[in-house]
Amino acid sequence: DFDIHQFEGRLERPISKTVFRSAGIIFVIIGLIFGGKLWMLQVKMGEAYELRSQSNNLRHTTIFAERGVVYDRNQIPLAWNDLNPDGEFSLRAYIPLGGFSHVLGYVKYPSKDKFGFYYEERFIGKDGVEEYGEERLAGVNGLKITETNALGEIQSESVLTLPKDGDNLTLSIDARVTARLFEAMEKFARERGFLGGAGVIMDIDTGELLALVSFPEYDNQILTNSSDRDEVSRELNAPGNPFLDRAISGQYIPGSIMKPFIAMGVLGEGVIDPLKEIQSVGQISIQNPYNPELKTIFRDWKVHGWVDLRHALAVSSDEYFYTVGGGYGGQKGIGITNIEKYVRMFGFGKITGIDLYGEKSGVIPSPSWKAEMFDGDDWRLGDTYNSSIGQYGFQVTPIQTVRAVACLLYTSPSPRD
Repeated sequence: DFDIHQFEGRLERPISKTVFRSAGIIFVIIGLIFGGKLWMLQVKMGEAYELRSQSNNLRHTTIFAERGVVYDRNQIPLAWNDLNPDGEFSLRAYIPLGGFSHVLGYVKYPSKDKFGFYYEERFIGKDGVEEYGEERLAGVNGLKITETNALGEIQSESVLTLPKDGDNLTLSIDARVTARLFEAMEKFARERGFLGGAGVIMDIDTGELLALVSFPEYDNQILTNSSDRDEVSRELNAPGNPFLDRAISGQYIPGSIMKPFIAMGVLGEGVIDPLKEIQSVGQISIQNPYNPELKTIFRDWKVHGWVDLRHALAVSSDEYFYTVGGGYGGQKGIGITNIEKYVRMFGFGKITGIDLYGEKSGVIPSPSWKAEMFDGDDWRLGDTYNSSIGQYGFQVTPIQTVRAVACLLYTSPSPRD
């Protein structure tokens, strides 16, 4: 009648001595294992672990090199280093005047991770001289060892390698001329509603650039130092494409500024006596090859009357250059092949090699260029006429143009006239 579900009628047996002996053996084995491990750590391997412990308290720290200073031709600082009370490296500062951002560029500072360790231990030049002259400006960082205690407090420091500061750079740019040119350009653009512009001033005797400006420009001080993401975002998305350096990367249809160089081709090929006059009536017309009832009109910007080569340049007569470029009314022209040949002689169609990245080479129109761009289309006489006045496929940069004009002035009998 026992209720076995309530454990009634069950016999209790004492734990056997074998169980106690087995448990005791297990605890002894565990104790021996721990004791052996302690002996290994403290006796046999104690010295090695002591050295490792000491090493864990030694931290390698970068000593940042000072970036080189950038000066203008008169030793006016354009980019230099300021004290940084909150960091281990100097802050980069730039001349607070307009006209220098594209020439100087900006920098990106060394970067830390969320634990405070530098994963990028150098300045990185971005754009302008900061990028192009990176190797010379950067210098070489040094290294020191810092010893800390268990609380992270510095106990001692020892310099292993001294930093080597970057080299200074002196540019041909004149800071005062540059600032004045940019100021005048900005005022003119805003008054006339222009979106942008570029200006270059060159010493024709040496080839040195005294000013190289592009409007609008970005604020290199904001891009370098600002931690305000909204402020940086506004700079990056500012209207007018301020990151385009129009002086070396902007490619534009030159128009009549190509006429002096085409005139050099006319003189070089001897297709016309420079004193011979051609009557400008305001236009020329040629027969449409596909429709005998139609003629194609090429207009001048005004009627100029009788003009020779010199006067045609002075009044910028399109009709004269149509004639000597492509030929008309019995007067032979130099043709597109010679137009391309002579403008290339003055450096158009290739980069100047200025010490900045991003320069564009421009475009010189030619039959091969047209065939490539317009799916094999043939070159026509009208294309030569338009090319003779710097139109059609021509694209040049301001830096190319100023070099070409300087070459003309330098080689002329009276450069100052």
